Amino acid sequence: MCGIVAIVGREPVAPLIVDALKRLEYRGYDSAGVATIENGALDRRRAEGKLVNLVRRIESEPLAGTIGIGHTRWATHGVPNETNAHPHFSGDVAIVHNGIIENFASLREELVADGYAFSSQTDTETVAHLVAKHMKAGKGPVEAAHEALKRLEGAFAIALIFRNEPDLIVAARQGPPLAVGHGEGEMYLGSDAIALSPFTDTITYLEDGDWAVVRRAGVEIFDIDGNTVDRKSQKALSASFSADKGNYRHFMEKEIREQPEVISHALANHVDFTTNRLRPSTLPFNFKDLDRIAISACGTAYLSGLVGKYWFERYARLPVDIDIASEFRYREMPISKKSAAFFISQSGETADTLASLRYCKAAGIPIGAIVNVRDSTIARESDVVLPILAGPEVGVASTKAFTCQLAVLASLAIRAGVERGFLNEEDEKRLIAELAEAPRLATDVLKLDEQINEVARDLSQVDHVLYLGRDTSYPLALEGALKLKEISYIHAEGYAAGELKHGPIALIDESMPVVVIAPHDRIFDKSVSNMQEVAARGGRIILITDEKGKNASATETAETIVLPEVPEIICPIIYALPVQMLAYYTAVHMGTDVDQPRNLAKSVTVE
Repeated sequence: MCGIVAIVGREPVAPLIVDALKRLEYRGYDSAGVATIENGALDRRRAEGKLVNLVRRIESEPLAGTIGIGHTRWATHGVPNETNAHPHFSGDVAIVHNGIIENFASLREELVADGYAFSSQTDTETVAHLVAKHMKAGKGPVEAAHEALKRLEGAFAIALIFRNEPDLIVAARQGPPLAVGHGEGEMYLGSDAIALSPFTDTITYLEDGDWAVVRRAGVEIFDIDGNTVDRKSQKALSASFSADKGNYRHFMEKEIREQPEVISHALANHVDFTTNRLRPSTLPFNFKDLDRIAISACGTAYLSGLVGKYWFERYARLPVDIDIASEFRYREMPISKKSAAFFISQSGETADTLASLRYCKAAGIPIGAIVNVRDSTIARESDVVLPILAGPEVGVASTKAFTCQLAVLASLAIRAGVERGFLNEEDEKRLIAELAEAPRLATDVLKLDEQINEVARDLSQVDHVLYLGRDTSYPLALEGALKLKEISYIHAEGYAAGELKHGPIALIDESMPVVVIAPHDRIFDKSVSNMQEVAARGGRIILITDEKGKNASATETAETIVLPEVPEIICPIIYALPVQMLAYYTAVHMGTDVDQPRNLAKSVTVE
């Protein structure tokens, strides 16, 4: 969601800013723009849509200047068009902004009464006018920016430049991430280290409430009261990342194919495959001392946590409270002192998840971060980081991050079972040996791409799809429906198969495809009974199962996708792949923007 880049350098910065913005495309956006200062004048180029439109604009109307700010916008206030695109100007001030200014309406009324005219529908322009107002009252740029920041409520990351200050960027963070990059006689600002990796690997992360004065010679960081604060610089772990699809059509396809390798990385961080034993614990607690755990996340990460709930309760007899992060803190859950919390996020910057983390932190319980970005805000604010080691995931629809999250959660559930005495050494070795099979089995599933592609061809012709599953296949049904609607825009819903006759069965007719995720497990017969209910009403069943399930179903299907026989603990990991592939190929047949689907963002940094 939204991306910021700013540079104060020694050469023309507009091309550098645009290149850095390309590295933030994975966050999702609908317009983009760049502003620079040249010979005491502010100038900008903006464009609706993809960055290629901005590139064409700058090629036809070049921007000079050795200081500038750039932005990719995901619309919150106002439609996605050039007028609402950032940067926004007010007098001598130019601004780019991620997040939401919650009190912008009252500020806007005040500014309109003072004679300020608004050219956009955005909350961002309010901040530009507010800074300009303080400058008009006689304050210098830094003081004016500070005064304006004190008036703002909400979540925001901001970068400001000033017409008569070719050596000054003022930045601020309250929520969405913002990093300062250090160079020699040059300084940089970006929404994450990936954007700045062509320029520097030395990064200082601003913390919530920080604002910074950035000049070519360095940076000064202050708290909201204006007191100097010390923020240590560090080498950026993600600075070497370069977005490259290789020979694949889409990043999503590449990331699906990477799963056998990255799952093995995620597992090897927690278990020793030479001994089939757990590695020494890095957790700040022992599971035997807990009476429950809380898990919170959003979107696909929430669904991985839902699978984790089944595992923790099955293998460790440890109750789990799991919540969508946007609901977690508002329901004011009482938190036991004998509990711990895990927060799951690919980016480590998800605003709702971060807010839930802080709720639990205030309650004084230990916090674990299951994240892909180890220098993210959620990671930095947690007591222990459990990296999923998926590598950079560019496609907005999460694939390899999901299965790596599952790999980490499965490892944690086994540890919990061992520490609580519900799994003995033999159980531990057996389960870890089964986890070790996941990369090989994932590779086998990827070989089914031609069959799944043909199923997807038919699926691309429908308007609605149902997904059904039981036990850990229920979260996969939810995930399958989420993936399909995310990237193909087909309406899809996932249900626990037992809930079919409590409402959704009313939707079943000859035109309704029903994807049933049903490995041949201890509850397979229950899933078969639900399939028969669908078949009796003419529904088109797409069954994802194994050879035993195919032979035992005795139900006519439109298609049966046969997976290898899989140990129970890794079923959710392996069965996630055909669900992802089905959504991917359906979207390809429909010609949608697979990697950057409409209205969505990779990193959701506002509530």
